[in-house]
Amino acid sequence: MYRISELAESVGVSRATLLYYEKLGLLHGQRQANGYRVYTDADRQRLRLMQQLQAGGLSLKESQACLDGKLDREMLNHRLETLEHDIAEKTRSRDLLAALLGRGSLKDWHEKVERVAPDLHRAWLMTQGFSSGEAALVAWLSKDMNAHDDYMARFMEVFSELDRWGPGTEAATLKALAALPFAPETILEIGCGPGMATMTLAGATAARITATDTAEVALDKLRARIAARGLNDRIEVQTVDMAAIPTPTRPWDVIWSEGSAYILGVEKALADWRALLRPGGVLVVSDMVWRTDKPEDEVVAFWAAEYPAMATPASRVAQAKRAGYRVLGHFDMGREAMDTYYRPLTARLEALEPDLAGARVLDDLHREIAVNQAGCGQFGYEMFVLERV
Repeated sequence: MYRISELAESVGVSRATLLYYEKLGLLHGQRQANGYRVYTDADRQRLRLMQQLQAGGLSLKESQACLDGKLDREMLNHRLETLEHDIAEKTRSRDLLAALLGRGSLKDWHEKVERVAPDLHRAWLMTQGFSSGEAALVAWLSKDMNAHDDYMARFMEVFSELDRWGPGTEAATLKALAALPFAPETILEIGCGPGMATMTLAGATAARITATDTAEVALDKLRARIAARGLNDRIEVQTVDMAAIPTPTRPWDVIWSEGSAYILGVEKALADWRALLRPGGVLVVSDMVWRTDKPEDEVVAFWAAEYPAMATPASRVAQAKRAGYRVLGHFDMGREAMDTYYRPLTARLEALEPDLAGARVLDDLHREIAVNQAGCGQFGYEMFVLERV
C-alpha cells in the first residue's frame, strides 16, 4: 500500500497532480479511518500505463478511455494525424530557424515571401544590411541572403564574358526608338548591363546618354566600348541603384530600360520612373510576358518561382495606363531576342561546367535554359513604348 506522497514519488508526479487525477476519476484511493488516502500497486501500475499512453500524445481523457475499454482506433487515427501535422509544422519552423542562422537554404522561403509581400521582403532585407540594389538581387536572383555573396560571385563569373545579360536585339531597340514622337536630347538608361542597347542608341541618335547599372564588371565592358568608339563626350556611365535614382535638375526626355524593370517590379518602375520624365517624355521598357492563357504546368511552376509577377502584354498595357502613360506601341521582340541571349549563355555554361560543378547558379541557369526550350511560344519578351501624360 502507498500513501499519496509515496505514490507521487514512485511515479514522478506531484501530490497535487494525483489529487487532480482523483477529481477526474482517473484514480481511486481508499481513505482509511485516520483520514489518509492509500493506494495499491495496481493503482501505481495504472498510473505508469497512463503515462506511457500520454507519451504517445493522448490526452488524459483519451488515456482513460484506453485504460477502461477497447482501443478507439478512429480516435487514435485522428490523434496520429494531428501529431503528424504538428511535427510537420515544427519541422518547418526548425528548418527556417536553422536557415536564418545560415545552417540551411533560404531559397524556398525567399521565393514565398517575394510572392506574397515583395515590397516588405526587400525592405526587410535592407534592415539586414543589404542595400536596395543588393536586396533586389537577393529577392530575384540568389534567393538566399546567407549564400548571396558566393552565388553572385559565381553568377558574375558566368556573365562577365557575355555581351547580353538579357533577351534583346539591335533591331528591337531601333524599332522602339522609331516609335518615339520626337528626337531625344537626353536619355537615361537604367540597367544598361554591358551596353549593347546603349551603343545602338548612341549610333541612332544625337542624344546625351547616361547609362546606369550596379554591376561594375558590366559597366567596365561598356566603358571600353565607349572609349573604342570615341563617345566619352556623349555617354556618361554611372553606378546607380535603380531603386534610388536621383531626381535630375532637368527631367529626362527618354528613360530606357531593356530587361531590367522586373528587378524593381514593373508596376513600381512605372510609377517611380514617371516622376523622372518631362511631360510628354517617353519610357521604353522590355519585359518577359505570357504568350498563352494556358501554359504548361512545368512552365508555370518555373516562372511562379522565378518571376511571380509575370503578366500578359494586355495586363502591362493596363498597368501603364493606370500609372499615367499613353501607350505609343508595344511589340513582340521575337524568338531572335531570346536566342541572342540564351545561345551564348548555353555555350558559356558548357565552357565553365568543370569549374562550376555543384554550384547552384549552374543548376538554376540550366533549368532556365531547359524551360526556355520546352516553353517555346508560351512566353517571350515584349517591348513597350510609353508616353508620360
